[in-house]
Amino acid sequence: MDLRRLRLLRELARLGSMREVAEDLGVTTSTVSQQLAVLSREVGAALIEPQGRRVRLTPAGRRLAEHAVTILAAVDAARLDLDPAAEPAGTVRVAGFATAVRRSLLPVAADLAARHPRVRLRIHEHEPAEAYALLAADDVDLALTYDYHLAPAPPDRSMEAVRLWSTAWSLGVPAHAPDPGGSAADVFARFREHDWIVNSRNTADEVVVRAVAAMAGFEPRVEHRADSLELVQDLIVAGLGVGLLPSDQPTLPGVRLLPLTGPGVVLRSYAVTRRGRAAWAPLALVLALLHASTDADRRDPADS
Repeated sequence: MDLRRLRLLRELARLGSMREVAEDLGVTTSTVSQQLAVLSREVGAALIEPQGRRVRLTPAGRRLAEHAVTILAAVDAARLDLDPAAEPAGTVRVAGFATAVRRSLLPVAADLAARHPRVRLRIHEHEPAEAYALLAADDVDLALTYDYHLAPAPPDRSMEAVRLWSTAWSLGVPAHAPDPGGSAADVFARFREHDWIVNSRNTADEVVVRAVAAMAGFEPRVEHRADSLELVQDLIVAGLGVGLLPSDQPTLPGVRLLPLTGPGVVLRSYAVTRRGRAAWAPLALVLALLHASTDADRRDPADS
């Protein structure tokens, strides 16, 4: 089987249409169709079938697309891992959310500059969905992402995720608001009549807010969306709503953090790579430094 045709099938499974595959890979839709037809003849089974004006993978097509993920990852690993003993050199492209960049990546950048000057970082600030899309399109080598244990991110077999660090989140409310105590649902119930603030570029915290609110028996009135945690605090100080904030970061005067327990709200951060790519020496070095930094975090009593 031709690897280029396997790549087309894998991308069709990921994107869902020949037109999108053609646009993503810079070829014509006719080329995609012809190459997949050749691949069908090579394997002796129909791989796609009509679905209205589009196509979909047949059961055989889906199975081969799953194999293609593993095969292409192995080929990538073989190409990239040519000389593991050599001094790492190259530019590692990273997409990550702001907290992970500050907490995990900037210390790594300083370490690289001091000890491995031939490895450079190119950093792009992105929310998880954006970072995953860039990683899938091979526009970055590493994604620093997050989810919440109450809103876990679905796994993707074409990628490998390694847990870095976790941190508890609280409910940010005006400083004069009382603390009702009790469970997370009890705390949320106290603010059922308030407007709520959620992230404008990621849905995970809104899923958490709605899940805990449902435990408290109400539907939250989401009125404001902001990507910046600083802006979330400004909105709270202005009396415009309440929202989730990290428990381990300082707050503005006028903002109070109410602990959430039973269930708690825990953000989990990850280093994510495309399967088979982590053996590339510069990327392997960055991952090792991230893990070392995370281990140091866990050993720091101030972080516990």
